[in-house]
Amino acid sequence: MTDEAADDAQDMKRLVAAWRGAQRTLSRGLREPTVAELLAPLAEAPYDLDQPADVYGDGVVAELERRVADLLGTQDAAFFPSGTMAQQVALRCWAGRTGNPVVALHPESHPERWEGGALSALSGLRTVHPTTEPRQPLPEEITALPEPFGTLMLELPLRDAGFLLPSWEELEALVEAARERDAVVHFDGARLWESTVHLGRPLREIAALADSVYVSFYKSLGGLSGACLAGPADFVEETRAWRHRYGGEVFRQFPQALAALTGLDRELPRLPSYVAQARLVADALRSALTDSAIPWFRVHPEPPHTHQFQLWLPYDPARLREAALRQAEETSTALFHRWSPGGPPGLSVTEVTVTEPGLSWTPAEVREAVRAFATRL
Repeated sequence: MTDEAADDAQDMKRLVAAWRGAQRTLSRGLREPTVAELLAPLAEAPYDLDQPADVYGDGVVAELERRVADLLGTQDAAFFPSGTMAQQVALRCWAGRTGNPVVALHPESHPERWEGGALSALSGLRTVHPTTEPRQPLPEEITALPEPFGTLMLELPLRDAGFLLPSWEELEALVEAARERDAVVHFDGARLWESTVHLGRPLREIAALADSVYVSFYKSLGGLSGACLAGPADFVEETRAWRHRYGGEVFRQFPQALAALTGLDRELPRLPSYVAQARLVADALRSALTDSAIPWFRVHPEPPHTHQFQLWLPYDPARLREAALRQAEETSTALFHRWSPGGPPGLSVTEVTVTEPGLSWTPAEVREAVRAFATRL
């Protein structure tokens, strides 16, 4: 291990210790739970644990697939070990069915930023971008694309642009614009579960707009890992064949399936309350930062579209990270987690997430936490 890697490991160890030791936080980070803490809830999962363990996708995995298909109103759903694999397979299958290898999607979407160029490397697909602006595309931009495309992929919400969603009317218009171009529509719904509040429609009505939908189990539902790809029965059956070819036909996956079922029972009904609280937190952050000595800030979007949003401040990430760490260590309050460089030099961004631990925060407590953070900058 290099000296730099050793320093990074020490920094991460300190970060996790500070987060775990905090008595107050808006949300628990993904690195905080221990193995024992992750295993414990599985014994209370909504499934008969005396049933035989799954083998290559039957049993509890098949039960999870049925549950997701029912929630989304689709004919079928297939479990995948990762969302990356699910998306790769979905887009590959649609390219084969449409005869067009071109996928229209946002340049900040997950396949473009976080999948290592797999669409072209593994499937020979090519992408085009309706817009490069940090927002959802517009229907007229779909219409104006200068070449045919087989699939329009919409990430709902668009995480790297600030967890942004279109309005329901805009989403309908986007889908209609794709249909007019003879394209199918795939939703990257990794965080679709919490999008119902902003869109003002139930999951089934949202999913009905698309030809296929991918959903994740660990991002918003607190699962261990895994995803489902939902859509027409013949399409989903084809994706199962490609799942096997991609190495996703895993012998046993009951821990992931049990955790996902638990998340659907426990977290899914709570997500609207998280969204409502995130809007209160964002407003309190804006109020406190306006009154602070910090020269500039941006809460984005205002109000948040989901239970997650961005906060931008004019300092380098190391300075902000140290202030957040000191606040957690000295006051047992972890207001912010990770900071990253973003935009022009000198600006940094963090993602603020509100889940069950953040529901008890009052606006006054948020403002006080901001003041304590600002004094440590």
